[in-house]
Amino acid sequence: MSDNHFSPSVLTRGIQLPLIAPLRRPPPVSAAEPKGVVYTKRWVVELLLDLSGYCSNTNLVDSLAIEPAAGDGAFLGPMIERLVQSCGNLGRSLSECHNSLLAYELDEDSAARARATAQEILIHHGAPNALARRLADTWVRNRDYLLDANHRQANFIIGNPPYVRLEDIPEEIASVYRSAYPTMRGRADLYVAFFEAALRQLQTGGVCAFICADRWMRNQYGAELRQLISSAYSVEMLLSMHHANAFDDEVDAYPAITVIRHAKQQSTIVASADQDAENIQPGQLATTLQTTSQTILPQSIHRAVVHTWFKGSDPWPCHSPEQLALLRRLEDQFPPLEMNAKVGIGVATGNDRVYITTDADLVEPSRLLKLALAKDLTDGTVRWSGHYLVNPWNHDGLVNLKPYPKLQAYYERHAEALKKRHTAEKSADKWYKTIDRVTHTLTHTHKLYVPDIKNTLEPVLDRGETYPHHNLYFIQSDEWDLEVLGGILLSKVGQFFVESYGVRMRGGYLRFQAQYLRRIRVPAPKSLSKIQSHELRDAFRLRDRTRATQAALDLYGITAHTLEVALEH
Repeated sequence: MSDNHFSPSVLTRGIQLPLIAPLRRPPPVSAAEPKGVVYTKRWVVELLLDLSGYCSNTNLVDSLAIEPAAGDGAFLGPMIERLVQSCGNLGRSLSECHNSLLAYELDEDSAARARATAQEILIHHGAPNALARRLADTWVRNRDYLLDANHRQANFIIGNPPYVRLEDIPEEIASVYRSAYPTMRGRADLYVAFFEAALRQLQTGGVCAFICADRWMRNQYGAELRQLISSAYSVEMLLSMHHANAFDDEVDAYPAITVIRHAKQQSTIVASADQDAENIQPGQLATTLQTTSQTILPQSIHRAVVHTWFKGSDPWPCHSPEQLALLRRLEDQFPPLEMNAKVGIGVATGNDRVYITTDADLVEPSRLLKLALAKDLTDGTVRWSGHYLVNPWNHDGLVNLKPYPKLQAYYERHAEALKKRHTAEKSADKWYKTIDRVTHTLTHTHKLYVPDIKNTLEPVLDRGETYPHHNLYFIQSDEWDLEVLGGILLSKVGQFFVESYGVRMRGGYLRFQAQYLRRIRVPAPKSLSKIQSHELRDAFRLRDRTRATQAALDLYGITAHTLEVALEH
């Protein structure tokens, strides 16, 4: 998403060639190839400017505002209009505004159009032609913002940064960006670098206000950026625009407005806007959103005030304002599950066809380990399907094959396939080991199983009879009665946490990964009354989700209505 013409064909324009020479330029793009221009609607531009505080009733003359990806001037034009009005209010001359604005644009044609727009607006407001031309030429730079940032500290950095995957950028240039911006990790999109560049260029108290795809808030590739933000910045506003008409064309992304200030973290306003939001005057909408007191909101707006924000690189699970408000409240009140329980995943083999069998006579009996698969969890119980792990581990480590001739012969028959695995290539002398080591004590320990991919959280108790396969997560604890804990997880409150932290796959299924399960908030085991424990235990045994939910609501001190509203995202 961007207001500029951004494609691999123009990525090299404006880059300081001495920094990365010699560069092999990509072949030119034909006229028939789309450049992916996406224009931000005017009401969104005005809203973003209002939310950032770039308003004509303040002193914009002595401030520096930057638009890092100007395109044809969708943001620059309204910014100039506000700057002109600020000049008039202050009784200042436009000739004093040479250092008030900067706009970067890689594409030469787009930069020229942005200059023309700037000049036209200035002349319309009474600026002499020569002054209008000088200001437009000074403000609009045909350069790469990512390689020109940080020269001057800014009060405002506002816009719609490019939404470009790194794999669409020539490798020589991508490596320069990665080197310059450490937050670009994994398969990060280019807008991550724009966030980092903008944040680092802000002076104390300065504001970065972007409308951008919101995937970085939850995905792994946004972890370093979230870490940077939590270290020195305050997230003031997060406005989801998933259902709003923010752009002139449809985009294949979920946009959100973020307003981030270079200051200590304070309260955060989390909101969402639907398609009717554009019918509200932007200034009025901004005022409504920024008011922290209880007010009657338009039907198109949902809002919550969150008094504590996420720490470090933790994902920002902002599915809806109501959901996030409840989540932060429960996170502040209750410790994470991992405080009194261990969460892990079952054994990964690297070749299930070789390591998993139903033949009880295949190898020595001591080398067969009863293995629980996801399909074994039916009706809330473990119904073992007769699968074994052909187990190369004992309590001391990897077994010596010589005392086990049947095991040795079996592995050697499949040696070619086993040695091709990455784990075997790293340890050639241990070519028959599974990816994960087997912890034998886990087999005989009572534990809860949670299938990896499911629509709802379905904990099942294993009474120390099987070992989990890698598509099962397990929870074990010396502090918890696992049936009581299972009742909490079975409830809609347990589901709420996973809905908040997790990501739904295509088809609507949730990933119940260890990183999400560990973060589920639960009361201290000893804080439950006998009645609460009894209700949760019985609900778990009967697989009665309604009864479990009623007991959990009492335990967490929340109402059914609050939970239902939070789950409706």
